[in-house]
Amino acid sequence: MSRAIAGFSKLSKEQKIDWLANEYFKSPEETSALLRKYWNTDDVLQKLHDEFIENTISNFYLPLGIAPNFTINGREYTIPMAIEESSVVAAASKSAKFWATRGGFKATVLDTEKIGQVHFMYTGDAEKLTTFFEATKQEFFTDTETITKNMQKRGGGILNIELRDKTALIPNYYQLHATFETVDSMGANFINSCLEQFSKTLREEALLYNAFTEDEKNIHVVMSILSNYVPNCVVRAEVSCPIEDLNEDKNISPEEFANKFINAVKIAEVEPYRAVTHNKGIMNGIDSVVVATGNDFRAVEAGVHAYAARNGQYSSLSHAKIEHGIFTFWLDVPLALGTVGGLTTLHPLVKFSLEMLGYPSAQELMQIVAVAGLAQNFAALRSLTTTGIQQGHMKMHLMNILNQLEATDNEKQQAVKHFEKNTVSHSAAADFVNHLRTIDPTRIEEDFLQ
Repeated sequence: MSRAIAGFSKLSKEQKIDWLANEYFKSPEETSALLRKYWNTDDVLQKLHDEFIENTISNFYLPLGIAPNFTINGREYTIPMAIEESSVVAAASKSAKFWATRGGFKATVLDTEKIGQVHFMYTGDAEKLTTFFEATKQEFFTDTETITKNMQKRGGGILNIELRDKTALIPNYYQLHATFETVDSMGANFINSCLEQFSKTLREEALLYNAFTEDEKNIHVVMSILSNYVPNCVVRAEVSCPIEDLNEDKNISPEEFANKFINAVKIAEVEPYRAVTHNKGIMNGIDSVVVATGNDFRAVEAGVHAYAARNGQYSSLSHAKIEHGIFTFWLDVPLALGTVGGLTTLHPLVKFSLEMLGYPSAQELMQIVAVAGLAQNFAALRSLTTTGIQQGHMKMHLMNILNQLEATDNEKQQAVKHFEKNTVSHSAAADFVNHLRTIDPTRIEEDFLQ
C-alpha cells in the first residue's frame, strides 16, 4: 500500500501530524500527544521554531550545559555546550579548572580566509581562456559591488579571484576560485550570491569576447557554491606548563604522565583508526559550542575532517611536545563561524549563549570553540593514559542507564552511592536495581552499601 501524499507541504502542522500518526504508528493518539508535548507553550516562540525549517511537526531538544572556569588569553569564560553525550561537559570543565591554575589557554587566529568556486566547462584553447580572464577580471569585482557594499563597510569582501585549470582531472573542467573575508558573519549567503553573479558575468563577458570562437563563447557553468573546506581560516589553541606542574594525579609522576600523553598523541598522528576517534573527541567539544552559538556544525565537521587529511592521510588535529622541560599541547583547526546573521539573531538560547560569552566577534568565537576542543581532547587523553576512559565516562552515563531502567528517585540515590566504589555497566546497574526491587528495603545498606 502506497504512503505517497500530494501537497504535504501545504497542510497545516496539525494535519501533517494527523497524517503521520495514522499512517505509521499503531497508536495515533499517543503519537500525536507525544509530538504536541514537545511544543513550546509560548505560541510566539513555537511559531519561530516552526519557521526555522520545512514540515515542522515538533521540537527536538538537546541539553544545554555550561562549562565554567575557562581562562582564555587571560580572560575568564563560562562556555555553553549543547550536546547529548554524557561526560563531555564534565570533562571540559575539569580541563578548564586544571589549566586555569597553570596559565590558562592561549588562542590565536592564524587566518580568516573563506573560499567559493564557480565550476565550469570550456572546450577551447586554455591560453585564450587565461587571456580572457585577465582582461575581464575587474568586471567580476565591479558586477558584485551592490552585493559587497555592506560587507566592505564592515571590513570584508572579495579578496581575490583566480582561474584554475582542472582539465588534468576532468576534460574541459575549469574553476573560478575566489577567496572572501566575511568578518563576523558566517557568510554563506554572501559568498553564494557573489559566486552566482560571477557565473553570470563569466557567461556574459565570454559572449562579448571577440577573440573567442563561437564554440569558445559557449561556456557551461556547472555550479556556483562556497566550499566548507577552509584551510586558511584557522585558529590555534594551546596550553603549556613546566613538566613538574603536571602533578595532580598521585598515581603517576608528572614525567611519566607527560611521556605517555605525548605517545598517545603521536599514535593519533600516524594511525588513522586511532586518529578518527581522537578527533571525534575534539569535535565533542567543538560541535557542542558551535551548536549552542547557532553555527553550522555539519559544515564545521566536514571542513575539519578534510583538514585532518590534507597531507594525504587522516591524522590527529592536536599535537604535543616537551622542550626545555616545558610540556606543550596544541591544535590547529579550521573554523568558519559567525556571530551575526542566521540563528544568532533569532534563536533565544543562541542569543543567551552569545551574551554569556560577552558578545564575541567571529574571531573571538573561533578561539573559544578551538579551546573547547582542546580541553575535551586533553581530558580524554588524560583519562586514557591514566585511569582509562570508561571509569569516568560510565559514571556520568549511569543516570542515563537508570532512566532506561525507569528507576525511582530513591533507587537512583542508592545506585549512585553504590557505584561510587563499583564499576558501572548496564548489566551491573540492571542487576543492582532489580535486586533493590526484590529485597527488604531495610537491608539495602547491609547488602549493597558497605
